Amino acid sequence: MWDNPDNARAVLQKKSALEKQLSELRELESEYENLRDLYAMAPNDADVISAIEKLADTAHHAKLITLFSGPADNDGAFLFIQAGAGGTEAQDWAQMLSRMYTRWAERHGFTIETIEEHIGDTAGIKNITYRITGLRAYGWLKNEVGVHRLVRISPFNANGKRQTSFASVDVWPDIDDTIEIEINEKDLRIDTYRSSGAGGQHVNKTDSAVRITHIPTGVVVTCQNERSQFQNKDMAMKMLRSRLYELELKKRQAAEDAAKANQKKIEWGSQIRNYVLYPYQLVKDVRTGVEKTDSAAVLDGDLDDFMLAMLQIS
Repeated sequence: MWDNPDNARAVLQKKSALEKQLSELRELESEYENLRDLYAMAPNDADVISAIEKLADTAHHAKLITLFSGPADNDGAFLFIQAGAGGTEAQDWAQMLSRMYTRWAERHGFTIETIEEHIGDTAGIKNITYRITGLRAYGWLKNEVGVHRLVRISPFNANGKRQTSFASVDVWPDIDDTIEIEINEKDLRIDTYRSSGAGGQHVNKTDSAVRITHIPTGVVVTCQNERSQFQNKDMAMKMLRSRLYELELKKRQAAEDAAKANQKKIEWGSQIRNYVLYPYQLVKDVRTGVEKTDSAAVLDGDLDDFMLAMLQIS
């Protein structure tokens, strides 16, 4: 493992992150002890009270970090959004979700990269795959998996009728190269095809896009946005390793998950969250009951309350 510089670098990065976290917790403990003594001497001092309030906010943030306890929670993530049945309506909704998660990632300072995208026939997108890089990206996103339901007045219906649309979200960890996932070449079917694009000078005229099928599991990954077939294959293999790792995690946790009432099998039509824009404004998570009336803020990336509620019960 250590023969690969990337492996050693990934381990050192994780070690550095853990050491930083431990140092911050020790500083928090020291600050608490100092303020406790100051408050005992001057309980009405405005500066002391202000410092205590600031410490409380810091402690709350530190508590949130403990929620990310899963084996891949500190890793980056791949995010896949798929439009449901319904043509243009669903494809437009998938694009709205795409923007929502992009804005959420930007709020957290994460780097987001488009791996593959298929544009809708009239508007929106059929599906899109993102790679989101940043500490705990997967931990934040892992419970977003499922069906998302939108209710609104359709902008594509001349009669102004209310429309219900569905799109599904899937998430898997962007695991680093220190995790051993054995993939047998004979279990793979690798297809190449011509990348699609916006047209003009950017159209790829060679079969550089890559689709890899893992025959034993049926997992399929594709990549078309890199510059060459080799780079697309390399990224697709990375995605495949991550998907297989996710499947292994789910297998190990199946018994525990089955015992939790909040963990349901994800099926089309069993939505995890409703986004109602008409006749009233309300976004409500079916699993936790968390709701927000500012739907515009949610669609602009204000998702943390929904995610944290799931982390606290999962």
